[in-house]
Amino acid sequence: MVRLGTGIGWRPEIADAVERMPGVDWVEVVAENLCPGHLPESLVRLRERGVTVVPHGVSLGLGGAERPDEGRLAALAERAEALGAPLVTEHIAFVRAGGPLTASAPLEAGHLLPVPRTRDALDVLCANVRIAQRALPVPLAVENIAALISWPGEEMTEGQFLYELVERTGVRLLIDVANLHTNHVNRGEDPAEALAELPVEAIAYVHVAGGVEKDGVWHDSHAHPVPRPVLDILTDLASRVAPPGVLLERDEDFPGAGELERELTAIGEAVRAGSRTRGAEPVAEGVRGRVVEPAPEAPGADDEAGERVRERVALAQTALLSALVAGTPVPEGFDRTRLGIQARALAAKRAGVVAKVAPELPAVLGTAYRPAFLSYAQSRPMRGGYRQDALDFAEWALLSGGLAEGRAKGELREWWLDRSGPAPRRRSRVARVARMGRVLMRR
Repeated sequence: MVRLGTGIGWRPEIADAVERMPGVDWVEVVAENLCPGHLPESLVRLRERGVTVVPHGVSLGLGGAERPDEGRLAALAERAEALGAPLVTEHIAFVRAGGPLTASAPLEAGHLLPVPRTRDALDVLCANVRIAQRALPVPLAVENIAALISWPGEEMTEGQFLYELVERTGVRLLIDVANLHTNHVNRGEDPAEALAELPVEAIAYVHVAGGVEKDGVWHDSHAHPVPRPVLDILTDLASRVAPPGVLLERDEDFPGAGELERELTAIGEAVRAGSRTRGAEPVAEGVRGRVVEPAPEAPGADDEAGERVRERVALAQTALLSALVAGTPVPEGFDRTRLGIQARALAAKRAGVVAKVAPELPAVLGTAYRPAFLSYAQSRPMRGGYRQDALDFAEWALLSGGLAEGRAKGELREWWLDRSGPAPRRRSRVARVARMGRVLMRR
């Protein structure tokens, strides 16, 4: 088992602060945001100091009905090797649906969605985890996710589901205590019961993060301070086992370095409080190794019967995702109100990410950007990632009429034409500079 110590999620916005932060033994970085051949200088310096860097994937979709994409697995493996990471992590979630198994158009969620805790879903997840383990050069750990919605007809609790997953695959667990709190508020699940059922000896490390409650729904925002209930769950976990590592996540609305350091201090105090109850020393810091135990062989979902299982899971996941992103009818047994909340949350996240990927769009459209994008997203699912989503939105805005007029319409059209073709259009340097100046003045 790798002993990691105290860590923080590395993000470009806080890179300088993380480098100067005392007591940080390791960092975690979103795998998809890295280019292995051009690592950020901050991460290079941290590695040179002996700070462990763990890549954390968000797009593999191990809980999806399809087998993991070979290209995505190869990319994750490449990042693990480039960072010299002792392990990699991903999520127990599905992020896309449709496609060949359902003979329907592929759908992208742009977010992590929960898998049903059923025997079928567990069979598929175990088979997919096995595929990933064979493709990766280091051990894999998978994370429990936060959810706004519950699947009807579930057959296991979260703890039971995770226990069987570990038993059948030998995979490690990344336990997010903030997600346990989210599921307590949103789905009425007791975090203590979940921890009691977990194979705690399989925990690779722990996530801690903040969120916010709106209208009785907890949103796992990663943009707010860590609340006391989340720290209490961390203490409960630490009373059962010494966590090999604990990491603070923050993805938006970054505070100053001082506040981040205070949160790390509070996390350390919560772990120590749990260790005193357990009567053991808190997790050792700075002790690193490799997880070398081979995972036991497990049944898969790759024979004819397994293919039928994949098809059943695919149909269920496609129906749910279509209702969330394409406006199709809500599948039977789901809470319509909660599905509406989830659909709006997915659209809002898309709007925010597209604004970062293509900042010219909100610059050109101004205050009309967000309501326009939310209207667009109601019935137009993602079809190829956020950059394609930006292009599709711009095309929709140009064709719908009324959203972009006059100079804004011209600038939006030029932006779309520059990016929608196989190669950028040729134009003089003077024209490019003038156009960029107009966009910047409108910000």
